[in-house]
Amino acid sequence: MPRICIFPRVEGFGGVTSFRLKFEQGLRARGVDATNDLDSPADAVLVLAGTRSLPRLWRARAQGRRIVQRLDGVNWVHRVRWAGLRYTLRAIYGNWNLSFIRANMASHAIYQSQFVKDWWEAWYGAARVPSSVILNGVDLDQYSPIGAHERPTDLYRLLVVEGSLAGGLDAGLFYAVDLARRLAKKHRIELVVVGRVDARAKHKLGEQKDFGIRFMDALPREEIPFLERSSHLLFSAEVNPPCPNSVIEALACGLPVVGFDTGSLAELVQGGAGRLVAYGANPWKLERPDVPSLADAAEEVLRENERFRKSARARAESIFSLDKMVDEYLKVLLG
Repeated sequence: MPRICIFPRVEGFGGVTSFRLKFEQGLRARGVDATNDLDSPADAVLVLAGTRSLPRLWRARAQGRRIVQRLDGVNWVHRVRWAGLRYTLRAIYGNWNLSFIRANMASHAIYQSQFVKDWWEAWYGAARVPSSVILNGVDLDQYSPIGAHERPTDLYRLLVVEGSLAGGLDAGLFYAVDLARRLAKKHRIELVVVGRVDARAKHKLGEQKDFGIRFMDALPREEIPFLERSSHLLFSAEVNPPCPNSVIEALACGLPVVGFDTGSLAELVQGGAGRLVAYGANPWKLERPDVPSLADAAEEVLRENERFRKSARARAESIFSLDKMVDEYLKVLLG
């Protein structure tokens, strides 16, 4: 039986944990064994971004194991705005760690989108090893338009799902609030935010009266499909997103996506699955974007919600299946 080591074993509610769980599920369905023990025998090692265990990874490479590195985007917000000393130091070390493994240990690099590949090559040069672009996938049965929901009929529910909207990463939260405020001039609006938000921001935003707002912090993964079926659109709040799982999961649930045309979103949101608009400024400097145009796009999605919902699901079925993703990874890992 083939065996893949997936390392490190990440835990939590973030996208990397979501990928690990989905990928292990896909391996089991194919009769491929999975381990998170870097010291146990395995045919190949899939490194989820980076690891502090560089000596152990080097030893695995010296033993002749195939090292495949799955790369996300490069840490960059700390270059533009102050996000705290801890975040800044982690970002700088993280970039060094990722680039060191890519340059010295990896046998193959997998980028989560063409945007991510172009980004890495622009900042760090082309990798010395072969590379592939493999978009993230999702279980289309678990994330589906079919199932229980509580989508309101007396208001429009806007959803934001991000790992963190705190500290220096809160720009997208205020774009979401601006969007909701503009839409609230014509409609009853509820903004639901899933992700970490500073207590001070929660208190300040909770006092406004233009629209309803609900903060849900981290939500168990199994509750996300119900919430997405119960919403009218997802606003992708991250600026220059590498390949957001939240967008792919929303499309699979038939939830259309609106956002600014930055990062990988143009690779994901196609075929009438939502609407993207030009940022209208320099996103790499986190300049203020064109929220009025975003509101116009959201109006169209809300007005023709059922048409966009069908297109969102069709887009997910055409390209974002978990089976497709796992098969493409296995071609790289096992040759």
